[in-house]
Amino acid sequence: MSNYKDKYEMVIGLEVHAQLKTNTKIFAREGCEFGKNPNTETSTVTLGMPGVLPVLNKECVNMAILTGLALNSTIPKHCKFDRKQYFYPDLPKGYQISQYDEPICQGGWVQISNKKIGITRAHLEEDAGKLVHAGAAGLYGSSYSLVDLNRAGTPLLEIVSEPDMRSSEEAREYVETLRNILRYIGVCDGNLEEGSMRADCNISIRPIGQKEFGTRAEIKNVNSFRSLVRAIEYEFIRQAEILEEGGKVIQETRLWDDNSGVTSSMRGKEDAHDYRYFPEPDLMPLEISQEWINEIKAKMPELPNEKMERYQKAGLSEYDASVIVNQMELALYFDKLLQKNVDAKTASNFLTGEIAAYLKEEKISIEDSKLTIDNFVQLLDLLKKGIISNNIAKSLVVEILKTGEDAKILVDKKGLSVISDESSILPIVQKIIADNPEQVAAYKGGKDKLFGFFVGQAMKETKGRANPQLLNKLLKQELDK
Repeated sequence: MSNYKDKYEMVIGLEVHAQLKTNTKIFAREGCEFGKNPNTETSTVTLGMPGVLPVLNKECVNMAILTGLALNSTIPKHCKFDRKQYFYPDLPKGYQISQYDEPICQGGWVQISNKKIGITRAHLEEDAGKLVHAGAAGLYGSSYSLVDLNRAGTPLLEIVSEPDMRSSEEAREYVETLRNILRYIGVCDGNLEEGSMRADCNISIRPIGQKEFGTRAEIKNVNSFRSLVRAIEYEFIRQAEILEEGGKVIQETRLWDDNSGVTSSMRGKEDAHDYRYFPEPDLMPLEISQEWINEIKAKMPELPNEKMERYQKAGLSEYDASVIVNQMELALYFDKLLQKNVDAKTASNFLTGEIAAYLKEEKISIEDSKLTIDNFVQLLDLLKKGIISNNIAKSLVVEILKTGEDAKILVDKKGLSVISDESSILPIVQKIIADNPEQVAAYKGGKDKLFGFFVGQAMKETKGRANPQLLNKLLKQELDK
């Protein structure tokens, strides 16, 4: 692969489909909750029955405008809906209501770590249903498929990027950044496993230095960050091998199989004219006033990049800030801590260390834990005042995450407060020095790193409760005699 990457360059563009967090569908009144029994979230509109008419859900428009503003897009005064003609068994009408040449969001960009990724457009559309394929032999000795139309009519915002990405990692970072933005502004839950956010990946390759794009293949419905990277890397190699053998890459739609780790041909890739777009006759064009845009803009929450900057100004490193921002629930929790005037760096160390590890192991969010804001603030205050040591605080925070027990009560009950009395620590220091004559001789002979050995022994003897500053002072004083 490295040889191919020395010779060929990837060109990647992504079409991300984000399911909008509305209570009802884009053109009908039934709900769109995930996990309902098959075909229970349907209506005559969703089923495309004769004589029924779609009615646009205004909240979908509000969310599209909000997203466009967050993506630095232009919101035109006029947009319209179109019919996209194609037949699938899970598309009851035989066409999809979408937007084509006059979308609700035009242009824009998303900042990733090293560049801006251009946005071509973002447009509203309805989702199709879902085919459930049965593997067992059916009545006539073959497999069969069932149709679940619960998802049909679910509101989607399709965000189309420019072909600005040049590696699988750039593509991954772009989708992660986009997911964060959508989650923070509250328009999509970003749940890839449930299909509420998925990506179609367009990838072509070209010899390094060539300006013209190669022939692209589209990989459909990649639904995890890991799969996105794997699918792109596989497709790069597949196309490179075709060119190396003197062949031509054909324009087609391919499916990614996560188990086998390969893409396979699904169908020839359609162009826009194949869909026979024309204006949707059952929906009036949409007129969007500047007052409407201003009203939505006023509700814009703090965006992830803005939160990153604020956290760094509060004393966090870029890495620590990114770890917190990339987990929205953790960031909202951290904001509540900052309102209590805690030390940002100390709180961050716990959140990105012991707390994050516990949450990952238990597969829960911080909201599901028993660590309340007030109890965590109390723990940090005990640490700040020197009543408990950092190591004790680390062990206590995990216990509180599990039990929710009051931090101060735990410290008192377990006798965990720091020993800061010289008369209590000095005899321990003297005993350790007396019990380890060889280490003392080596230390006095120039092996300064052995000082840590004596600190460790003293901490072990005091169960981590010795005041570190006082302990270091007494050890140095006794060892230098």
